[in-house]
Amino acid sequence: MTYTYDPHPGVAMVRNWIDSLKEKSGRSLDEWVALVKKKGPSGTNERREWLKREHALGTNSASWIVGVVEGTAAEMADADEYLAGTVPFVRAGLAAGEPVMVAVPGENLERIRAALGTDAGRVRLHDMRVAGRNPGRIIPGVLLKFAAAHAGQPVRIIGEPIWAGRSDLEYPACAQHEALINSAFAGRAATILCPYDTTRLDPAWVRDAYRTHPVVWTPTDRHDSADYRDPVAVAAGFNQPLPDPPPHAATLTVDIATLAPVRRFVAARAQAAGLPADRVVDLTIAVSELAANTVEHTAGEGTLAVWADGDGVVCQLTDTGHLDDPLAGRLPVPPDRPTGGRGLVLVNQLCDLVRVHTRPGATTIRVHLHR
Repeated sequence: MTYTYDPHPGVAMVRNWIDSLKEKSGRSLDEWVALVKKKGPSGTNERREWLKREHALGTNSASWIVGVVEGTAAEMADADEYLAGTVPFVRAGLAAGEPVMVAVPGENLERIRAALGTDAGRVRLHDMRVAGRNPGRIIPGVLLKFAAAHAGQPVRIIGEPIWAGRSDLEYPACAQHEALINSAFAGRAATILCPYDTTRLDPAWVRDAYRTHPVVWTPTDRHDSADYRDPVAVAAGFNQPLPDPPPHAATLTVDIATLAPVRRFVAARAQAAGLPADRVVDLTIAVSELAANTVEHTAGEGTLAVWADGDGVVCQLTDTGHLDDPLAGRLPVPPDRPTGGRGLVLVNQLCDLVRVHTRPGATTIRVHLHR
């Protein structure tokens, strides 16, 4: 399910508080703000404690007044709405004895951790900016890994793979991930909540959430999504052509005779672009896996292009193959499978972003590694 939140219910709550503040405390909000600025201490915590100690205000009122003084009240409203949807979801899972995982961006992770208090120790916590930097690794490396660790039990997960800092380049892979969760978890006992910040995300991204999540949950309502569509069909809509490599990209033909030169070619250019040694190794392994797939699964040869961009290095391999499984690279390979199927999973684990465009007779895979 998707949890779409915005500050509007929180703003309504704050408006009610403002309207009743003078009656309850003897001063209006403007009067309290003026008092804090004129006579109060300078630090956030000091101001809050001063209002509580010297003026007998409650914690919430003191916090909101300081938030208005310091210009953070809107952020606090957003945080309240976020916690109102996520923390009860977590606590319900804990009460039911379900294993619970929260994988959200770091700032939201800390909000949930603080709100849970000692119960945070009972929850598996991931910073999604790290664990899910590449959307293609989230299903195999985060979600299904957690479910597999608790095989035979229903699990409860909060996953927030789309945040306001995601780029347009990353978004198609994010949307494919959101759609394909439904296929990856079909038949599994799991409840997954995906928060969406409707005030900061691109409206088109929010509309897509209604297509990729069967249930929509807001601070005031919960209902089936009338726009929900077949996950594979939605994911296919983001199977988009990639722009051509830049003219300065270095290129190399990939065939059975060039597998070893591919590794040297990639390593040399990654080093020249300033990638750290461990990242050079990661990129070399990832591209080597792609080249091996080209040799093994296509009748012809492929073309590798490598170039530096502002954040690191980009490698693209184009060949005559076709990936007809939308979950290729997104499902862990069973350990008892002797060979095959692990290459794209490994590529997703090693890279910061993987974009794929595939159709019969032609596939392009582009991987990004940041410095």
